[in-house]
Amino acid sequence: MKPILETVIAGLRESFGERILDVSEFRDDVTVHIEKSAIAEVALWLRDNSACPFPLCEDMFAMDAFTRRNRFEVKYHFFSVREKVRIHVKTAVDEKDAQLPSITPIFPSANFAEREAYDMIGVQFTGHPDLRRMYMPEDYEYYPLRKDFPLMGVPGSIPLPKR
Repeated sequence: MKPILETVIAGLRESFGERILDVSEFRDDVTVHIEKSAIAEVALWLRDNSACPFPLCEDMFAMDAFTRRNRFEVKYHFFSVREKVRIHVKTAVDEKDAQLPSITPIFPSANFAEREAYDMIGVQFTGHPDLRRMYMPEDYEYYPLRKDFPLMGVPGSIPLPKR
């Protein structure tokens, strides 16, 4: 692990303690697994960290792990322009409480990514300024990227244009 990332991880552990669940590294990519309630605070801390600021949220996405507990994973990729290092932050979200604090007020670049995750997976981002569907109709009751969604779609769920 690069020394600057070791400093960042030490700072995260000192600031968030038990809310940092795990830190792993694979081929120079460092991933920090955190409690879902800490995501907005961790994002703010990463952005405003003086030792190695991460002013850019490159990407954010949600995926369906299709497990009984913590079915969904939401991953964020932050980049430090000054230090030229990247850090990944992930959190687990349970299907019964599929809500997560929005980081759009901290990183406006997360706006569309959070809307897409809501539209396709069904994770709701509390505090998002404009959380509405992107691709599917607003009254559509299914989430197409969930693993239990039928491959051929739900017959009759979307009215198709006449030929």
